[in-house]
Amino acid sequence: MAKNLLIVESPAKAKTINKYLGKDFKVLASYGHVRDLIPKEGAVDPEQDFAMKYDVIERNQKHVDAIEKEARAAEAIYLATDLDREGEAISWHISEILRAEGLLEGKDVHRVVFSEITPRAIKAAVEHPRQLSHDLVDAQQARRALDYLVGFNLSPVLWRKVARGLSAGRVQSPALRMIVEREKEIEAFNAQEYWTIEADLAHAETPFRAKLTRLHGKKFEQFDLTDEATAHAAREALLKAAGGQLTVGEVGSRERKRRPAAPFTTSTLQQEAARKLGFSTSRTMRVAQGLYEGVAIGDEGNVGLITYMRTDATALSDEATSELREVIAKDFGQQALPEAVQVYKAKSKNAQEAHEAIRPTSAMRRPADVAKYLNDDQRKLYELIWKRTVACQMIHARLNTVSVEFPVGDSSFRATGTTVIDPGFLAVYEEGQDTKADDDEKRRLPQLAKGDVVPLTDILADQHFTEPPPRYSEASLVKALEEFGIGRPSTYASIIQVLLNREYVWLDSRRFKPTDVGRTVSNFLTEHFTQYVDYDFTAKLEDELDAVSRGEENWVPLMQRFWKPFKDQVDEKIETVDRGQATGARELGTDPKTGKPVSVRLGRYGPFAQIGTRDDEEKPQFASLRPGQSMHTIELAEALELFKLPRKLGEAEDGEEVTAGIGRFGPFVKKGSTYASMPKEEDPHTVTFERAQELIREKLEMLANRVIQEFDSGIQVLNGRYGPYITDGEKNARIPKEREPKELTEAECVELLAAAPVRKRRGAAAKKTAAKKTATKKTAKKTATKKAAAKKATKKATKKTAAKKTAAKKTSARKSAGKAASDAD
Repeated sequence: MAKNLLIVESPAKAKTINKYLGKDFKVLASYGHVRDLIPKEGAVDPEQDFAMKYDVIERNQKHVDAIEKEARAAEAIYLATDLDREGEAISWHISEILRAEGLLEGKDVHRVVFSEITPRAIKAAVEHPRQLSHDLVDAQQARRALDYLVGFNLSPVLWRKVARGLSAGRVQSPALRMIVEREKEIEAFNAQEYWTIEADLAHAETPFRAKLTRLHGKKFEQFDLTDEATAHAAREALLKAAGGQLTVGEVGSRERKRRPAAPFTTSTLQQEAARKLGFSTSRTMRVAQGLYEGVAIGDEGNVGLITYMRTDATALSDEATSELREVIAKDFGQQALPEAVQVYKAKSKNAQEAHEAIRPTSAMRRPADVAKYLNDDQRKLYELIWKRTVACQMIHARLNTVSVEFPVGDSSFRATGTTVIDPGFLAVYEEGQDTKADDDEKRRLPQLAKGDVVPLTDILADQHFTEPPPRYSEASLVKALEEFGIGRPSTYASIIQVLLNREYVWLDSRRFKPTDVGRTVSNFLTEHFTQYVDYDFTAKLEDELDAVSRGEENWVPLMQRFWKPFKDQVDEKIETVDRGQATGARELGTDPKTGKPVSVRLGRYGPFAQIGTRDDEEKPQFASLRPGQSMHTIELAEALELFKLPRKLGEAEDGEEVTAGIGRFGPFVKKGSTYASMPKEEDPHTVTFERAQELIREKLEMLANRVIQEFDSGIQVLNGRYGPYITDGEKNARIPKEREPKELTEAECVELLAAAPVRKRRGAAAKKTAAKKTATKKTAKKTATKKAAAKKATKKATKKTAAKKTAAKKTSARKSAGKAASDAD
């Protein structure tokens, strides 16, 4: 057994670190969190200073057992989980489990942290341990308690008022609100027409264009021309005044410097990987985790290639900058180095939690050197991190911006362009942008001097329309969350993933669009729990949690300030909110056929339209919305179209009617008793008679080819998805490879079915069986609980009777003693 036990989170990290420490160390992984709040109400008790009830996570019990086994024999224990709040909390949970088992008595317990997995960093961390930071643990516990209390109290309100199965999160809800509010902005947007005018110039060296900047002596603004007639009149007047050429008036030139971007933090890495590599936030973090924990690099074995990837910091260590400068001088020349190290200021007050920005553990490991050891995703992300880090320590870029004026009477055109004098850091890396860059930034103009004449090819008048604000991409959403102070770097990926998993949003061309369910949830929370989805409130709460992590504030008072008003509001809304309003029900108008109201609302299976109300004598009519329709924007005419199903498409040659509709299992076409399912991308409202017949023909062919043999007993030999098989409706049997399905006799089929295993129940039958088993278990559990309660009550009653008898004896004895004393007096 090793003298020292060192505990990390992941097996990959354990494998990498194991080779850096000698035989005196045993390295084990906890596989993430080892304990969590018990998954039921009462896990956080507000009445007892928010006492929290934890239990070992079932899937990690075997890893906890392994840690306990090694801890018994170890002389010292090193807790080496990640250096953020989550990592600190995992170390604390492990120490609490070991303490409860009495395994820490007489042993040294050390907390070690490192931001990179390299021999130097690991050995330095082990040589300079510290104590557990209870401030970081308290901040993590407060965050977990807040999320638990919000989830367990707000989600039931959604179940009762909106729909079952919905949930609300403390941080996810403001993020959802952002996406929904942007969608409303887009819907409310009114496009405005405007026209631009440009001169197309045919310079012999480089043809280029110049924009109209002054018209009839006035500065030309975007909305000065808003209709075709006026724009073309202006174009004709300018063409006439120009006479086929433009003369250069003034030529202006301005040199400017452009500084490189700071090295990556978690959020900027997520944004840039989304822009340049098309990675989702979760994919970025998964790949970065692998690069951090270690990759097998030839003879070196497992090597951590980047520093810790959850950080707000933009700082770089002296050792890192020294190595970066060495690489820059060697690869790009001494002239690419600034006189001093570039220093970048972190945006976050809490950037000290993680000591450095995300960088390569060694800049000497160039992307080309390690590419063959990495998979495609790892290679792309490592190259992105390496280039950004190297670029941040290079000299600024020097750019020359040139502007050329072309006067035409009392109007004027201007051409602008930028040339690179010295690329500096741009030789390595240029930061991506969420919005399209101005073409002027990349345009290169020919050499022009005042008085030069340039031939005019044409003057172009182009129509444009203003565009609504774009929907959030993953990059722009992360940027917005960071700017508002909602969540922290380690939570951005999970926030987005939760919204997608709950189907509150979906990605349309890599942009977030809210679903009807997501929009209804957001509207409900924004209207009735305004404070708790307010951006400033959420950000302030994050700041308070940061203050707890720095030891500036106690976590219990923070929880108390949040809890009471929140709980009061939850209780009040359960009693006062009308369910119809909560589901976002909209009345669209009146059905002209029946005179009944037409409405849309959110139901258990999604949004639907309804004709009539529950108060009517006749049952209301219901119809699901079509793909792409939203209950928040659908109009009366569109809703009425939904009730035209089933549609009669025509009559087949045999006189049978062909229809299209939507059933329990989705859209279908039907002829007689034959149903054929429609592909997801096809619509029963628009399917043609010819297409319906094609689908029915395919179904009949499939059915015809399905039956190989059929016996009077009901036994069939069928073609199935995985090949031919035998069935009697209850059991299925495989056909021996050496037998031809067409040649099987009924007797052989009976024999094969008898030997076949009983088919597992599926669907409704399986659910019914499972429900019966669950009910039986619950009954047995109830009976056992009742028996235990009865036994406990009997035991309690027996104790009570015995206590009464003892008390009576004592009273009798006291009376006798009192009487004896009285007699003595």
